[in-house]
Parts: sequence; C-alpha cells; structure tokens
Amino acid sequence: MLPLPRHIAIIMDGNGRWAKSQGKPRVFGHKHGAETLRAITKACQDLGIQYLSVYAFSTENWKRSSDEVGFLMNLLQETIQKELMAYTADNPVRIKFVGSMAELPPSLQASIRKAESASEKGTGLQLNIMINYGSRQEMVSAVNAIIASGAYSEINEEIFSQHLYTSGIPDPDLMIRTSGEMRLSNFLLWQSAYTELWITKKHWPDFKKEDLMTAIEDYQKRDRRFGVEA
Repeated sequence: MLPLPRHIAIIMDGNGRWAKSQGKPRVFGHKHGAETLRAITKACQDLGIQYLSVYAFSTENWKRSSDEVGFLMNLLQETIQKELMAYTADNPVRIKFVGSMAELPPSLQASIRKAESASEKGTGLQLNIMINYGSRQEMVSAVNAIIASGAYSEINEEIFSQHLYTSGIPDPDLMIRTSGEMRLSNFLLWQSAYTELWITKKHWPDFKKEDLMTAIEDYQKRDRRFGVEA
C-alpha cells in the first residue's frame, strides 16, 4: 500500500464565490463551508491521516466587512460547540487552534480553551484550526520571542521552528487549495518548503471526499526528493 500523507493542509477558498454562484449572500457560503470541513475531517480520520490543518481565518480577513467578520466569529464559535458535542470515545479528534488568539472576542477565546482542554487526550486525528493566522506574523512573533528569551547567541532551523505557532506539529506533506487560485496566501510559508501542492477549481463547499481521495492519490504518485537529485 502506498504511504498516506501524515499531514494535510487545506486552504479552504471560494465560500463567497460559491454563494454568489447560488445567488446567495457570502455568509451562506461560509455556513456550507463549515459543513464541508466537518465531512472532510471525518474522511481524514477514517483514512488514518494524523494531522489536518485548515485555514479558517487569516490575519488579512479582518479587512472584510464588519458584518462578514462578525458572522465568521459567530460561526467559528458555533462550530466549536458542535464539535465538542460530537466528541466521544468513538470520535477522538484532538482540536488545536493555531494563530494569535488575543485579538479574538473573549467568548470565542473561552470556547477555544474549552475545546482544546476537552479534546487534549484524543488519540485520533489532530485538527489544527488556523484562526487569526498569518505566516509572516508567525515568523516575526517567533523572532521576537527568541530575542526576548536572551537564550541564544545564534539560531538554527530547529530553534526557529520551536518558536513558531506550529511547534510540535510536523510540516505538511500535502497542501490542497480549492477555488483554483495559484498562491499560498500567507499560509504556512516556512513549513511548506517541501510540501506537495494540489489545486482544484472547485470551490470549498463543493469539495467532497472523492476530491480528497483524488488529491491523495496524486500525492502518492509523486517522487518527493527534498532537493536531492534522483
């Protein structure tokens, strides 16, 4: 059997465009996108994927309308509460939130802490929800933390990685981006140095388990040389 990716990262793009194609407001797309996330998380768990990282809300998303940002904050909180209700011994997903939490609404921060605490002993898939996350901000934060520690006369890749928000999480093997855009959008820039990319024109709400399987099968055909000539 060909090896599965240990860690899959997904840029869940196209919720707003999908809603527009349905003649609906953007928030309609975000709601359906949350349902897609639930289905894809279950599919990854069933396949035995160890880590799934999803780009839920970027540092740049604050520039959207106040109504849309408010809806997204409420949707995140609602989704967290639903996931907590779904957490059982038969659904042992560990939930980790990655990003700068201090800027989030206090009620959402409380829900985040509760979700992480309730699921911390989970033995299944680790779902990393990237919220208020931006890779450049993450790297600047890591540098400042290293400087503030005063513990290093020089740093290397390992030390730097230990100070990132993603410390302890392996680099993604496969990154999926929906909606056909050909860019990383400030997502996991350091961690994706040798990540395999897979792009689909489908908008996120239309992404299904079959699409996930196609991406994984394409990944399994690739020769990952990590800069070394065959």
